[in-house]
Amino acid sequence: MASILGMGNPLLDISDNVDKALMEKYGLEPGGIILAEEKHQPLFAEMAQRPGVQYIAGGATQNSIRVAQWMLQSKGATAYMGCTGKDANAEKMKACCEKDGVTTSYMVDESTPTGTCACLIEGVERSLCTNLCAANNFKVEHVQKPENLKLVKEAKIIYSAGFFITVSTDSMKLAQSEAAQSGAKYCLNLSAPFLMQVPPFKAFILESLPMVDYLFCNETEAATFAETEGWDTTDVKFIATRLSLIPSRKGVKRTVVITQGSDPTIVAVNGHVTEHPILALPKEKLVDTNGAGDAYVGGFLAALSKGLPVADCCKAGAYSASVIVQHSGCTFPATPDYKF
Repeated sequence: MASILGMGNPLLDISDNVDKALMEKYGLEPGGIILAEEKHQPLFAEMAQRPGVQYIAGGATQNSIRVAQWMLQSKGATAYMGCTGKDANAEKMKACCEKDGVTTSYMVDESTPTGTCACLIEGVERSLCTNLCAANNFKVEHVQKPENLKLVKEAKIIYSAGFFITVSTDSMKLAQSEAAQSGAKYCLNLSAPFLMQVPPFKAFILESLPMVDYLFCNETEAATFAETEGWDTTDVKFIATRLSLIPSRKGVKRTVVITQGSDPTIVAVNGHVTEHPILALPKEKLVDTNGAGDAYVGGFLAALSKGLPVADCCKAGAYSASVIVQHSGCTFPATPDYKF
């Protein structure tokens, strides 16, 4: 039985170190996360032809689930759902997850290619440009299949990055409802500022918050949430406090976790704020910040699945993030040097 279930947009990351010229050619910003437009389409072929290109199972939720599985080191402790095409990219991704020990239950859309994400790494900053393709076609009917609904009902923790809001809010609502009935913890990540700046996506976040037990974001996403709510503040502790106090429909206290890069992580539970240090690394050890936030969530959820307190969850998250940033893409050594 998988104790942690992820539902999200599976993407094959096409990753390489690039120069500023390639970023400028496609109008990409360091640290940016965008959905590919027509003008970006040639980028994917250009990345694929680069001699240093790496292919890595990606997508924010899948990253977190793979990291959680790596931290737990118990085959089948995690499961993941999303939509892929029927092609070589899907096979690469499935093989990667199987090797990691993640149980996958992909919906397959035979008429659409598997989603890809161009990961352009300039220095240690990265810019992500995503072609959702098949990932965009996930349907709630896949979750309702008996074998998949069983995964939902048996999970102790269900997690989605906010990017899934653009794809299947019906699936997220079903997962939220099942988690409320089973007593599972429902976890959501705000993921990117644009999700709060587009009214229908923001409306769904507001509708979901009463069902969310653990809310994750970084300081930029927190500030964007506050701005779109008209809170007139960028004080991360204040924002965390207010988010934690939005009433729960489940009668539980919500935990809000806001990462801040190299600054301490802010956690608010029922209005009470604590700070948790990250593992600081010298600049020369940083290889790629891509996936650091996803890795933090993965480590956090792994500890949470063991029933550990928030401080221990943050410690596990800080460890897993510190490992991921020392590797290119969301990759890691065979076993963690970490004991729960």
